[in-house]
Amino acid sequence: MQRNQWWRREALERRLPNLRRRAEVRAALAGFFQDEGFVEVETPALQVSPGLEPHLSAFETVLLPPGRGPDPAVRRYLHTSPEFAMKKLLAGGMQKIWQLCPVFRNAEGARIHQPEFKMLEWYRAHEPYTRLMDDCIALLRACAGGKPYRFRGKVSDPAADWRIVSVDTAFADHCGIDLPATRGASRVMPEPGALAAEAARIGVRTAEGDSWDDIFFRIFAERIEPKLGAPSPTILTDYPVHMAALSRPKPDDPSLAERFEVYVCGLELANAFGELTDAEEQRRRFEADMDLKQALYGERYPIDEDFLAAVAEMPPASGIALGFDRLVMLACGADDIEEVLWAPVE
Repeated sequence: MQRNQWWRREALERRLPNLRRRAEVRAALAGFFQDEGFVEVETPALQVSPGLEPHLSAFETVLLPPGRGPDPAVRRYLHTSPEFAMKKLLAGGMQKIWQLCPVFRNAEGARIHQPEFKMLEWYRAHEPYTRLMDDCIALLRACAGGKPYRFRGKVSDPAADWRIVSVDTAFADHCGIDLPATRGASRVMPEPGALAAEAARIGVRTAEGDSWDDIFFRIFAERIEPKLGAPSPTILTDYPVHMAALSRPKPDDPSLAERFEVYVCGLELANAFGELTDAEEQRRRFEADMDLKQALYGERYPIDEDFLAAVAEMPPASGIALGFDRLVMLACGADDIEEVLWAPVE
């Protein structure tokens, strides 16, 4: 089969309107951060640890010593997010920082995924995670250019009132599931039995060996996510704390995390946290996640000890990651991520 020759004149000409729109969105977000007094930073893609989410697969490489000298080669990874390096900058005294950079996630590739894609991240020291909700509203309005976002037949107007809804409310409204009853007050992953029974009741399949999280995400993907973010964007809040390894617990309910996600036209766009600054708790969560990764995939990634040292010195802070290519897709009304890229991964 012939590969898609994205570089041919006719193929490039078809994408040019989207690529011009891409530049406009990039300029709008840069203007937003300048007006808000942020500093744009740059951090390396090569890291000691790529990011420790259990289900993400990283690209691994080898760093040779200068001049191929006698020192041993060391293992490095392409980052799955610039988060670790940016938090080190917060520990060093930076207050409001942003970055738009390529990130790398292996074993991914579909109409809304690429193994290499652009991530927008920004952080606010000494400000609550709810402040990032205001950022998202203002940023998406600025990038829209007065037009609604569109994706696969759905329309979302960022100028309209946004909906803010909790995870528990979303499960109750769209599935009739009392989610707290299936998880109790645990800060670790609950047993799956109660949620599996609810999934069976509403016709969502489960399999032997499914964890509570597996069932949660299947219900969410099939019955809830497609309904979020139209006719205006949705902010989904109050995730169970065990589902947010880098987030603080909510002070008024430690079973929930200071975390929210942004959905537009049924598409997940951004993920925000009130950042965890307890280094020992962070280590415990990382180790638990790597134990799960080992059990599921037979591999684990190293913990960046320098990052944990930085966490211990970080100020209270909030941070968010937003998929830039997906934002451009929404601004263009494109159905496939390759429609908004200058060049896809081959």
